[in-house]
Amino acid sequence: MAVAAIIAVGATIGICCGLATKPANAASEKVIVIDAGHGGIDAGVRGITTDTKESDINLSVAKKLKSCFTDAGFSVVLTRNNNGGLYGLSTSGFKMRDMKKRKEIIQTAKADMVISIHQNFCPIPTKRGSTVFFDKSSESGKLLAGFIQTELNTLNDGVKPNEALAGDYYMLKCTDNPSVIVECGFLSNADDEKNLLSENYQERLAYAIFKGAVSYYC
Repeated sequence: MAVAAIIAVGATIGICCGLATKPANAASEKVIVIDAGHGGIDAGVRGITTDTKESDINLSVAKKLKSCFTDAGFSVVLTRNNNGGLYGLSTSGFKMRDMKKRKEIIQTAKADMVISIHQNFCPIPTKRGSTVFFDKSSESGKLLAGFIQTELNTLNDGVKPNEALAGDYYMLKCTDNPSVIVECGFLSNADDEKNLLSENYQERLAYAIFKGAVSYYC
């Protein structure tokens, strides 16, 4: 019930990253690893209108999400907390080195939950909204993805709700505990891009992910 109370206290988006509670025991025992995808020379996809790097948006959302969890009493680890990558030298094989470093961080932290933040891109410019991916062999990942997807689907009126999808991705296989990739929106869509560049929308996005994740523990 302590975790359920966290959600109630954070119901107003204005206090998303400053919850007026003391850390709950149920929360303080959990380690959440938040992974801001890409970084350094690996920019990810880019905004169709502004050419903004996916990696920059990922980091901004990840930091806001960290604040939500930390202020609610969870222990939080970021795989990266600046614009650099995790690959060392930008030589051949940098992408795999980057991914292996993220896995090392996740395993060293003994993560109870992993949330990897990304942005999407599609040749069809009308495609919009957030999509959460889980490992096809993980029931706990599927459950977590479902909770987060439900919350994300409430963010944009008039946008068709998406479903959480099974995926076969490296970042979903770094722990036996629930792990998801959150594709927050489509940088190939001008409306999504505009939202994703907004500080207010990023805060709402972070809170929706947080609320869905905490629901997993209720």
